[in-house]
Amino acid sequence: MPDILYLILTAIISLLVGVVLGRMLLQKVYKSQEEAARHKAHTIVREAELNAESIKKDRILEAKEKYLKLKSEFEEESNRKKNIIIQNENKVKQREQQVTKQMEQAKRFEADLLKEKENLSTVFEKEKETLIAQLDKEKESLNAQREQFKKKEEEVEQQRSQVLGQLEKIAGLTASEAREQLVEALKSEAQTQASSHIKDIVAQAKLTATKEAKKIVIETIQRTAAEHAIENCVSVFNIESDDIKGKIIGREGRNIRALEAATGVEIIVDDTPEAIIISGFDPVRREIARLSLHRLVADGRIHPARIEEVVTKTRKNIEEEIVEIGERTAIDLGIHGLHPELIRMVGRMRFRSSYGQNLLQHSREVANLCATMAAELGLNVKHAKRAGLLHDIGKVTPDEPELPHAIIGMELAKKYKEHPDVCNAIGAHHDEVEMTAMVSPLVQACDAISGSRPGARREIMESYIKRLRELEETAVSFEGVNQCYAIQAGRELRVMVDADNVTDEKAAQISFDISQKIEKEMQYPGQIKITVIREMRAISYAK
Repeated sequence: MPDILYLILTAIISLLVGVVLGRMLLQKVYKSQEEAARHKAHTIVREAELNAESIKKDRILEAKEKYLKLKSEFEEESNRKKNIIIQNENKVKQREQQVTKQMEQAKRFEADLLKEKENLSTVFEKEKETLIAQLDKEKESLNAQREQFKKKEEEVEQQRSQVLGQLEKIAGLTASEAREQLVEALKSEAQTQASSHIKDIVAQAKLTATKEAKKIVIETIQRTAAEHAIENCVSVFNIESDDIKGKIIGREGRNIRALEAATGVEIIVDDTPEAIIISGFDPVRREIARLSLHRLVADGRIHPARIEEVVTKTRKNIEEEIVEIGERTAIDLGIHGLHPELIRMVGRMRFRSSYGQNLLQHSREVANLCATMAAELGLNVKHAKRAGLLHDIGKVTPDEPELPHAIIGMELAKKYKEHPDVCNAIGAHHDEVEMTAMVSPLVQACDAISGSRPGARREIMESYIKRLRELEETAVSFEGVNQCYAIQAGRELRVMVDADNVTDEKAAQISFDISQKIEKEMQYPGQIKITVIREMRAISYAK
């Protein structure tokens, strides 16, 4: 038992000694860590102070440099302004000297004027006195002449009474009876002279009728100024940078081929800076291609499917624009109550030409000429202007039957309830029908005036466009051909065929047959390249 207690006490004492020793060791370790941390903190603070001192010196140097720079700039600016001020002061001094000289000259001139004024007033007073004296003398002379005149007038009246009395005795008539006989004689003589004068006036009018008509026509032409309307087959599409040309061409040229196939024009991308050339004889196709290119470039998404979608939308927009052009033309000319179909035909004139002359511009010009002439001649201005605008609507019918355009236009005008005078003027402006309205010869004359202006029309352009249309119609007449476009000024014919009904062998045969038919039936310079395009498309829909 005592041994156990001894062991327990020994263990307790050992535990206490271990605890004390461990605590002392921990305090020593903590103290060493604390000293190390203080040393590290001191080092960091020292480095921070050194860095701060270095940064401070750098900032001071930068501030000094900036101060010196600003000081030099300020001195330069102040010197420049000082020089300007000195120059302005010198100019002001020079101006003051000039003003001083001018004031001295003005003073001298004023003194001279005063002297002249005094001299003139003296001369004026003398002349005034002289004139007053002369007037007094002339007044006395006139009074004397007036008295003499009164005496002579009394003497004449007495002599007249005596003569009348003698005449009444000799003739056996009173003065009133003689007056009546004289009046009757003068009446018959005046009627004879008036008849002769009327005949002379009629003869003179016949002689001057042609001259007056030419005068009215010339005045009308001068008052209706119009531009020279020369159509071409090329449009230019401007772009911001040449980088866009690569997007328009596409990989291996597929974008530009899709655009040409959808619009029927030729897209020429060459070295012309910031421009793409659109070539085609049909102005509607060129306008569709130009607007489609504009939308594609603005959108940025250029690929075959997107191109077809944009071209389809653009065609619809062009139809809307045609109606808007027709309405704006009618409003500009002050023509009201036109049928919507006639308005659409007027808008289609914007994209048609007649011998190289824009058809809408020609019709507007004829309408203005007719209105001016009708006003000069006292005819119905509204009917004349209406007939002038609509006289060529037969040229823009979609079906183009085998009838003269004047007859087609007259039938259309009758169909849409136009006035009979307007219908007759449209049908008679090329003498296809008899003229029964007063405005009909006006429309015919104004049409000739507008078409015969120098630079108004070009026969070569019309025959050229007619040849291109015949080329397209020849190719479209073959079975399996969907579309056909004449490009490169008629040197190439691109034919689109239906891939489902035309094989590759048949496409080659169609190309050969078209070339043979063109050789036999048409006349053309050089050679024409016929390109048949057969494109296979597989379309599916995921639902």
